[in-house]
Amino acid sequence: MSYSVAVRALCEFTAKAGDLDLRFTPSPSAQQGIAGHALVASRRGAAYEREVSLSGEYRNLHVRGRADGYDAERNQLEEVKTFRGDLDLIPANHRQLHWAQVKVYGWLLCQARELDQVRLALVYFDIVSQRETIIGETFTAELLREFFERQCERFIDWAEQDLAHRSARDQALGELRFPHANFRAGQRPLAEAVYKAVGTGRCLMIQAPTGIGKTLGTLFPMLKAMPTQSLDRVFYLTAKTPGRRLALQALETLQTDATTRPLRVLELVARDKACEHPDKACHGESCPLASGFYDRLPGARQAAVEAATLDQASLRDIALEHGVCPYYLGQEMARWSDVVIGDYNYYFDLNAMLFALSVANQWRVGVLVDEAHNLVERARGMYSAELDQAAFKAMRRVAPAALRTPLTRINRQWNALNATEDTASPQGGLNHNQAHYRVLDAPPAKLLSALHNAIAAITDYLTEHPAGLDSALQKFFFDALHFCRVAELYDEHSLFDMTFRPGRRGASVSTLCFRNVVPASFLAPRFEASRATVLFSATLSPSRYYADLLGLAANTPWIEVQSPFTADQLSVHVAERISTRFRERSASLSPIVELMAGQFARQPGNYLAFFSSFDYLEQVAGVLRERYPEIPMWVQSRRMDEPARQAFLERFTATGRGIGFAVLGGAFGEGIDLPGERLIGAFIATLGLPQMNPVNEQLKRRMGAIFGAGYDYAYLYPGLQKVVQAAGRVIRTPQDRGVVHLIDDRFTEPRVAGLLPGWWR
Repeated sequence: MSYSVAVRALCEFTAKAGDLDLRFTPSPSAQQGIAGHALVASRRGAAYEREVSLSGEYRNLHVRGRADGYDAERNQLEEVKTFRGDLDLIPANHRQLHWAQVKVYGWLLCQARELDQVRLALVYFDIVSQRETIIGETFTAELLREFFERQCERFIDWAEQDLAHRSARDQALGELRFPHANFRAGQRPLAEAVYKAVGTGRCLMIQAPTGIGKTLGTLFPMLKAMPTQSLDRVFYLTAKTPGRRLALQALETLQTDATTRPLRVLELVARDKACEHPDKACHGESCPLASGFYDRLPGARQAAVEAATLDQASLRDIALEHGVCPYYLGQEMARWSDVVIGDYNYYFDLNAMLFALSVANQWRVGVLVDEAHNLVERARGMYSAELDQAAFKAMRRVAPAALRTPLTRINRQWNALNATEDTASPQGGLNHNQAHYRVLDAPPAKLLSALHNAIAAITDYLTEHPAGLDSALQKFFFDALHFCRVAELYDEHSLFDMTFRPGRRGASVSTLCFRNVVPASFLAPRFEASRATVLFSATLSPSRYYADLLGLAANTPWIEVQSPFTADQLSVHVAERISTRFRERSASLSPIVELMAGQFARQPGNYLAFFSSFDYLEQVAGVLRERYPEIPMWVQSRRMDEPARQAFLERFTATGRGIGFAVLGGAFGEGIDLPGERLIGAFIATLGLPQMNPVNEQLKRRMGAIFGAGYDYAYLYPGLQKVVQAAGRVIRTPQDRGVVHLIDDRFTEPRVAGLLPGWWR
């Protein structure tokens, strides 16, 4: 059985040595890199070949890749590396990796074209000066063959181990059985739909009620399909930490009866949660876990694959035992794990690691997107960018003198934009506590030009002063880079807007935002790159809304799994004489409190009460506390940390009594599991509609122009999705019984009622 590996992956495995070094390096963006490669190629003669596909064999190893270019007349094979700044600052271990790649390509070329020798050239292209520095050397085919075989020998033991693992994994998954005696109601059709989607190679949307076991019901068929569909990896993507925990638990359950663990499972966590030394910089001279990282990586990597399941704690233990950084060990193990569990951003955002690895290594992947209704807002955030003028001004006051000119130009262009608003205002400026909002027809070309110039100047400065990375300057630099990159993606699916507020000495300051409205065009390539992506949630309707905004193909199937719950399990009441509209909230306080107190008196137990805002929540809680002090209550605070959230949930005990107050759409509106007597009811005092403000009104207009349903897409569908999710906390198992009070007269409207779960009626 042959093992296929890309040239880059082979060399990264065999040729990296020394420290992990993440000090500031002025690397070009992906677009600049592509443009630089194209410019270098355009300077070559007519005989120059671009993107030369090469491959070769060594024992059971198949090595493949594409060299950047070959000049047959000069018999010169080139590997192009773009950079900016001082070439001498490229670390030695990076250069070593570059030479390893071009030497492997050199042998593959000599072998393919029967060459006795070839000149190898590393072409370092400065994207600022557009000058090339060529470092070349002629090698005989024999020397290159020996180098190639040494790299393969270093890798082949690992490859054979990996092949043996895959064979054992596929055999075990072929024999995998569902871990329970029976499927829950709804689980079997869910699993069958996922398995069919992978078999036919298409995406799938599934709406399935909370409590039927969607995590296990989707992972099981995806894993069963791994050997039959030759999947290399399965990615389980979540919006929140509880989703990762449920996936890890499901995989533990699936492997409980196995004599050996057939799966390598990895949990990816954010860098700030994995960092052992947040007070130190990521390089060998500062952090002990970065010093000699690549020298100790092989031992840590071997220990990690033998551990099989690498949750956050296990990965940390192995990393510290071998003296390497846990976060970057996790990044390495993403290359060698069968199932990777992580946040949406690892596959869907601009710099998504899992997506990049899949493309570079030509992996066949299956993707599971948990609680997929969250992906709309999360993806909008991934493809949006913001710059705040007040933060810029504060940074500018303490910036190095060498950057005064480019930063002054930004300030001048920014103030010119603000002046447009000042002119439009009757007072020629902003009143106290007054804010204005504007959408511009096109991005401001002059300001973007000034930002690009400043980015170049800051890059040069930091290249010359690597220790002068002031935190405010660093933040502005990366914010500006992201802002300019998102500006390149601007189209009809985005807005460029400005929000103005009073600044110092009466002058207005603004926040600039490229605001993505429809992320479809950015997500569609991610779906196309997978063998199958399955998006599942209890609230994934209307299907057209999600397909439109996420960029799913028009023929993507949408199925609804029949609820295992019945109407007699959940008593749903509509308080049709109460309005929670903003102008009528004061009048609603007393009726809501009396409704809650009456329900609690009839059936004491644990309840959750959801409100549209903290202000509304606190007003109702205050009245309830005053009138009914005997009713236990606990309240979500505005900035709850993880321990406080856990303490809030721990109040819901099987023998407890009381009402927990929470904000709809917040930490307690979804993703929490309080079965049985831990939660017997919910009060939902809102339709969940997003706040009506200038930004949301612009979203409504833009989506109305694109889809013809602006109000529904901007307000109604997102709002009711939160209501259904919150109500879904009450019934978690077929044995549960509970009550939900929907508090607003608009719940009686046919188009609103039609979007609520059918089994409620």
